[in-house]
Amino acid sequence: MLSEPRSGRLAAWGNALLAGFVSPDDAALAIVGEDAVHRVEGLPGESGPVGLTLALGRMRALGVTGLRVALPAPGHPLGLSGPSEFNARALDAEEAAICFGAAFGLVPEVYEAGPDGDVHVEVVWHCLAVREAPPADVPSLGEAERELAEALREATEVLSRLDVAGSGPVAEAAVDAYRARAERGREVLAPGYPPRAVRVLELAQRVGLLISVAYENGHGGAVSASEIAARSLALRPVERTARRAQVAAYNAFVEERERGVR
Repeated sequence: MLSEPRSGRLAAWGNALLAGFVSPDDAALAIVGEDAVHRVEGLPGESGPVGLTLALGRMRALGVTGLRVALPAPGHPLGLSGPSEFNARALDAEEAAICFGAAFGLVPEVYEAGPDGDVHVEVVWHCLAVREAPPADVPSLGEAERELAEALREATEVLSRLDVAGSGPVAEAAVDAYRARAERGREVLAPGYPPRAVRVLELAQRVGLLISVAYENGHGGAVSASEIAARSLALRPVERTARRAQVAAYNAFVEERERGVR
């Protein structure tokens, strides 16, 4: 939850490209981000892996009019619609981008090489068939915003009561650093997204950061087994809610198109 999912970048900037808000080169550059290169393998009509710019153009020619995101976890097939082969690959990667207008989706496989401090990252997106059906457990933007605010309040109360590190100054300092990095140029979403989607995604990412800090900074004041279990029980549902909100935000572009807003 700390980092922006690659499928989120692919969906957001792919949607901006498909809607005519950005050029193919600008979309590809934003999707790649700090990685070295992205390729797409298994795309219909292509005999081998192709570069991202070419792949985005081919997808449009194949009838793709939008991209959704899936962020599944064990026991929670969030955003998926099948079949089992695609779901299994997406679950293994913990993310996927699913095309709207054509029955296939893309699952990233990440390769890293090089010494610490100079890691070279390449991403291969595997194109696989998907079932054309509503995605699993994806809320509307309004539902996601309400659920996230409520879950955050409940989790903060529990974490504060247990004196967990994720609810104190360490977490707030990490959040401030995260905001500073974002303000130095990272766009939360691509052009064309509704302001509410930006707001929901920002809150979901902030909640995800707090959860990560809580997990990464030990048990705080929760020294007994029952207190540690209580902390985990508090974090799990809010983490799930934050993932649902992220998916709702990324998928808002396609959802508006389906409702005829665009």
